[in-house]
Amino acid sequence: MNTVIRQATFGDLGTICRLRLQRTAWLTSRGSDQWTVAGRGKPIETFAHAVGRSLEAGETWIAECNGEAAGTVTVDHRADPNLWSPWELGDAVIVHYMIVDLRFAGHRLGHRMLAHAGRLAYQQDRSWVRLDAWTTNADLHDYYRRAGFHLTRIAGPIASGPSCALFERRTDSWHFSYRTRLPEPVLTAYRATPGLSAS
Repeated sequence: MNTVIRQATFGDLGTICRLRLQRTAWLTSRGSDQWTVAGRGKPIETFAHAVGRSLEAGETWIAECNGEAAGTVTVDHRADPNLWSPWELGDAVIVHYMIVDLRFAGHRLGHRMLAHAGRLAYQQDRSWVRLDAWTTNADLHDYYRRAGFHLTRIAGPIASGPSCALFERRTDSWHFSYRTRLPEPVLTAYRATPGLSAS
């Protein structure tokens, strides 16, 4: 299966929202409250607005399998308040909204999108890829461990949101080389986005 990760456009917003709704229903069927309003997740309208801002900033990516959108991930330098310290944010990229279409589950697509986040961190000379996971979703925690991440801590007590399980992986653990660097036009656009300086 040929997999390509490309920068998302506003035309992908409907697909990204569909993936979010699909995955939320799947999680609910398995007894998880992740991403549900009852579990203090963002309503789909709020999610769409947040993704729209990330699309505008060039922070969202689409994984395509054989030309079909199969997953999405957002990578930026921001996190919910009281999760990561300023020095942790200053030396990392932060992963958000990683979703794989259920039709493509089992093909390690999520691992490829996480490696893409690692590649972005490598290109920006940042030492870590960090993310927050739904606190009560133990299966998700195991997934990130299998992907090479380790649990840093459960944020609290000031951080009171539903995603307080903090995971991280060192950028150099992916063993990137110059051959894996992103095309300079993509990186120039990323660096030029307000608030996204790698310094």
